Amino acid sequence: MLVDIFSSFDDHNFVFMSYYKLMWLCTLTVIILFNMAYWVPPSRWTSPLNAAKSVIMSQLNRSFGVKLSGFVNIVTSLFIFLILLNLMGLIPYVFGVTTHLAVSFSLGLPLWLSLILSGASFNPSSAAASLLPGGAPAALNPFLVLVETVSLCVRPITLSIRLVANMSAGHIVLGLIGTYLSSGFFIYSTIAVLFLIFIQVFYFMFEIGVALIQAYIFSLLVTLYSDDHPSAS
Repeated sequence: MLVDIFSSFDDHNFVFMSYYKLMWLCTLTVIILFNMAYWVPPSRWTSPLNAAKSVIMSQLNRSFGVKLSGFVNIVTSLFIFLILLNLMGLIPYVFGVTTHLAVSFSLGLPLWLSLILSGASFNPSSAAASLLPGGAPAALNPFLVLVETVSLCVRPITLSIRLVANMSAGHIVLGLIGTYLSSGFFIYSTIAVLFLIFIQVFYFMFEIGVALIQAYIFSLLVTLYSDDHPSAS
């Protein structure tokens, strides 16, 4: 993160240590590691990928999304990609990509829309029937269809805002602590400075856990959205 509290959210804030190329390197790394498993035998370099894939596979086995061919590969690559982006956002002078709604929305919307469109093309009648809960009174059917449609359409928005809000809040708190710590070296006592350093280190470790959990929650919600796919039922 940068010196200013809100400068980490400005993608046009170019400084001499801005590692924008690191984001592109992260993307290429995920693509290479994920696809090399098709022609390279398993090794220590592919073990993190297999561990992430086992985590996602354990969740898919509990849902109906496991019946979708190739869906586990998509969610696994998304999971690893979000972990790398979230963790790199904690590195000094690295732009926090997942703190921008445009980035997280561009990840959530295509996945949600692909499930909707593929389900509608696979079985239109079943996709339309999922908008009406079973056993509902006939008088409430138009209202229930409207409610289900609205709840279905806001899924990518809530999915993206959840990731952005949690990552942005952590960056702001880290920036505030860093601001007080940088000024505390000159005006605060030694005990107060040591206390701020302890808080900064503890909260930074906490944010590492938040980065991992938010990547997992994002991937988990995409997995749960696949339960509504007609081929998964």
